[in-house]
Amino acid sequence: MSEIKKIVVVGGGTAGWMAASAMAKTLGTRDRQIVVIESDQIGTVGVGEATIPMILLFNRILGIKEDDFIRATQATFKLGIEFADWRRLGHSYFHPFGHYGVDMEGIPFQHFWLRWKANGGGGGHDLFSAETQAAGRNRFMRVADERPRRLPPVNYAYQFDAGLFAAFLRRYSEERGVVREEGRIVEVRRHGETGDVDALVLDDGRIVDGDFFVDCSGFRALLIGETLGAAYEDWTPWLPTDRAVAVPCARVSDMTPYTRATAREAGWQWRIPLQHRTGNGYVFSSAFLSEDEASARLMERLDGQPLGDPRVLRFTAGRRIKSWDRNVVALGLSSGFLEPLESTSIHLIQAGVAKLLAHFPQRRSEPRLAEKYSREMAEDYEVIRDFLIAHYKLTERDDTPFWRHCRDMAVPDSLQARFDLFASRGEVLARHQELFKEANWLAVLMGMGMTPEGYHPVADQRDFAQLESTLTQIQQAVLERATAMPLHDQYLIQAGLTAPPPASAA
Repeated sequence: MSEIKKIVVVGGGTAGWMAASAMAKTLGTRDRQIVVIESDQIGTVGVGEATIPMILLFNRILGIKEDDFIRATQATFKLGIEFADWRRLGHSYFHPFGHYGVDMEGIPFQHFWLRWKANGGGGGHDLFSAETQAAGRNRFMRVADERPRRLPPVNYAYQFDAGLFAAFLRRYSEERGVVREEGRIVEVRRHGETGDVDALVLDDGRIVDGDFFVDCSGFRALLIGETLGAAYEDWTPWLPTDRAVAVPCARVSDMTPYTRATAREAGWQWRIPLQHRTGNGYVFSSAFLSEDEASARLMERLDGQPLGDPRVLRFTAGRRIKSWDRNVVALGLSSGFLEPLESTSIHLIQAGVAKLLAHFPQRRSEPRLAEKYSREMAEDYEVIRDFLIAHYKLTERDDTPFWRHCRDMAVPDSLQARFDLFASRGEVLARHQELFKEANWLAVLMGMGMTPEGYHPVADQRDFAQLESTLTQIQQAVLERATAMPLHDQYLIQAGLTAPPPASAA
């Protein structure tokens, strides 16, 4: 089998240009070609505007300067997600990035807090999260590690314009030798004996051959699905939403350093504040609400003038059984789709790119690498799937048919096992490689009303008076850190990341 000298990325957008930029940086273009086929006639989904902290690692590997990136993508900072009306109407909780307090005696912090609470200690777990306390005050600042004060660094991600992000990565890629071919693919040619993809025919007759192909063609899944027939596993029984209507609106208030997810009658509405506008969308189930009704309700609930017409996206939650088949790897929507409730869409692209580079083949056919890659991606999808299901299953709402359906539905055995363990002793035993750690599960499960009955026995080994003193000190240090931060808008201006608003807008 021939060596891989030419890599063809099918589709641009966020997935395509993340793949191209990472391969250009890591694999280089001196000894191989990297080509991106992209058509201006084909739009991109482009609503993945909220991220999680792993995006900082992606930018760091590429050598991207953070301040340049923020200005180029009209980004704001993000400390976590506020969930309004999920547990019940009128209730809200915050899922922060980062940790609660500090781990002690080799076990997570929550066990010591749970022991403290069980013995009359005051203060909720959210008082031990600097990200939560800062977000609630609309404050932000990049803060270094402060171990002497027993506090970890402040964790954050970004909220940005997905179209500007793709354009930023396109410039980055082309500067490093990636070639963009404008055109629409009308035919996929396969090798007569092996069945590998050999070449792509464009609408003007040009033929683009290649040794290895990356399918970033979106929901169409041109190569992995239409051509190779890789099966798709449907997770709708657990994640019932199958539509999203999205529209941007004018920014009319301060930029919050967090994303808001508000539960609605048949799903939930996102609000993502950017420097130049606010992103909005309604993720819903078409079994409980029509597209026209969802669009109308979203438009009624905007907090600014709409900047376009609402756009409807149709999807099926799930994943490809094989995300690497023959000489094709699928990334982004062609690989699978999980609704953007926890801002994992871009992370799954990043994870797929990282695994592809770690397993990158020497030859067209590497079935063992393909099998391992597909298995690891499946595990990533399944862990995130279970985390998303928990938001729906644990609701106390019964005010609409949709929420009664979510409350009463069965869940995967893997998720039920986490529920049982957390209810018993406040932990889920998240594996090291899992995206969501103990602190993430704590935020959501406690936020949705699940209170553990016990805790890890090691927490009982510390003197209670000493423990109480330590927790009080940590709580005070968290409060001092949050209140010392400037307002988010002020920080962006002071750091030179955006211009101050016109005086008339004050």
